[in-house]
Amino acid sequence: MEYRALITTEKNKNFINSIENKDIADLPDNDTLIKVKYSSLNYKDALSASGNKGVTRSYPHTPGIDAAGIIENTSGNKFKPGDEVIVTGYDMGMNTYGGFGEFIKVPQEWIVKKPKNLTLSESMAFGTAGLTAGLCLRKLLKNGLKPDDGDVFVSGVTGGVGIISLMLFKKLGFRVSAITGKMDQEEFLKNLGANNVIDRNTLDLELISPLQKPVYAGGIDAVGGKILANLICSTSQRAAIACCGMVGGLSLDTSIFPFILRGLSLFGIDSAESLIDVKEEIWENFSSDWKLENIDENIKDISLDELPDEIDKILKGKQIGRVRVVYD
Repeated sequence: MEYRALITTEKNKNFINSIENKDIADLPDNDTLIKVKYSSLNYKDALSASGNKGVTRSYPHTPGIDAAGIIENTSGNKFKPGDEVIVTGYDMGMNTYGGFGEFIKVPQEWIVKKPKNLTLSESMAFGTAGLTAGLCLRKLLKNGLKPDDGDVFVSGVTGGVGIISLMLFKKLGFRVSAITGKMDQEEFLKNLGANNVIDRNTLDLELISPLQKPVYAGGIDAVGGKILANLICSTSQRAAIACCGMVGGLSLDTSIFPFILRGLSLFGIDSAESLIDVKEEIWENFSSDWKLENIDENIKDISLDELPDEIDKILKGKQIGRVRVVYD
């Protein structure tokens, strides 16, 4: 049986994305076949689709680290045909054919059963970006962060992780400073719940001071680099930061003072390899206490055929918000 998929092919050291017909028999020999109804576009997908060998080792390949759909058949004992499920991360979309195809075949250990109070389409409005934001928030709340502790920040706030982090913080009653390089989006961010919008250029500098004025009780950083270095030094006593991005740089040249004088905690977040029971917990939260009723308002829906253009856009830094891929 044939299905349609985005295929990234390497030709003369160039990488070409095209929509092709594939046979289900070409999928990997895993235990569960899923008919994909929705996927979403993430920066890691764009890296895979542009030939980044640190993400995907060999081509041709189908990217897509997210998928939501219906189980077609399974030889495992955890699910049954007809179950609505979510798959994010692990090796899917990296070296295992991913969600940019109408079918995927993955191990049952990667699969989360969709909560009842969440639709498949809503799950891909969150996707890996939302899961990452939820994992960050979970770490901060378990560390004791409360709205009464003071202002929090979100950096990289016009990206997928940033937007959902902002919305989740606001849902739980926090005052949020949104840090962005796209100041033309100030009104948009305030409509989402930002109390302040801060130009990232005021932070994207060599370390301003090893111990700066305490401003933030915590935050979610999706950027890294100099911005994170300065935010670390702008935290209050017993603050906590969850770090999940590196578009601002791979190095972190900061000060030890906030850690030993203010008791700062810095948490690293890796959503792809999170334990499946933790992923299940986050998805349950998205269907209950953390449910965002307006999650669909900031989603751009596209077809599989429109995906190559959106990949180019995210690689050029021109994408704002979330992109959801909708299959017939």
